[in-house]
Amino acid sequence: MANDWQEDELLLTLHLYCRTPFGKLHKTNPDIIQLASIIGRSPSAVALKAVNFASLDPSIHQKGMSNTSKADRAMWNAFMQNSTDIAEKAEALYESRITNPEPVTPIYEIKEPKIPTGETETIREIKARRVQNFFRRTVLQSYNNRCAISGLAIPQLLVASHIIPWAEDESRRADPTNGIALNALYDKAFDRHLISFDEEFRLILSPIIKARPKDTMIQQYFLSYENKQIDLPFRFLPDINSLKVHKSLTLIDNL
Repeated sequence: MANDWQEDELLLTLHLYCRTPFGKLHKTNPDIIQLASIIGRSPSAVALKAVNFASLDPSIHQKGMSNTSKADRAMWNAFMQNSTDIAEKAEALYESRITNPEPVTPIYEIKEPKIPTGETETIREIKARRVQNFFRRTVLQSYNNRCAISGLAIPQLLVASHIIPWAEDESRRADPTNGIALNALYDKAFDRHLISFDEEFRLILSPIIKARPKDTMIQQYFLSYENKQIDLPFRFLPDINSLKVHKSLTLIDNL
């Protein structure tokens, strides 16, 4: 049917959903109006499609009106199963049709040459940058651009921290449930398994940190937050199973 949503339209709308607060998924939002104009849909249709994605997100308690189609569910499931691939495609479309609306071929459609060349490496770097941009924007927006531990709200000091490291699972590099918004100090501590979170999203400290209770900096920045629940995102809750793996490594004193 002529009115069926095409893959690029769904990708762009999923991208919009991931960077937009739930309360702004309405037809008067300028970003929704802009996307509607670009893809030839009404703002109401784009807003409803974004709400459909929200209804598939288990972290969203306010479901709103849901009229999800088979294509909506297929796109969401593909995103959950291999976020890296979907994020790279969505980010490429966002760059080419919204931030730089020139008639260019999306990078993910370019056939890589069989013999490795400098151009191939460049394409890989572009794809990686796109995935990183998508992941950072989605995670930080989900935490309202605040550190989940301290509440620090300076974007330049915030990091979208991976729970399962970038190098360990390519399919989850852009998975927002594999991320937590942390300031630079806590990001480094999290990456080094000096801190982690339990199944109730409470901060736990490694034996390395707890061995220094008299250090005033340790007291201020770590001990004062121990066992306190982090500020949870309004969507894309951190994956519990991934946190369990991370926590098991944090509780080992491997100095």
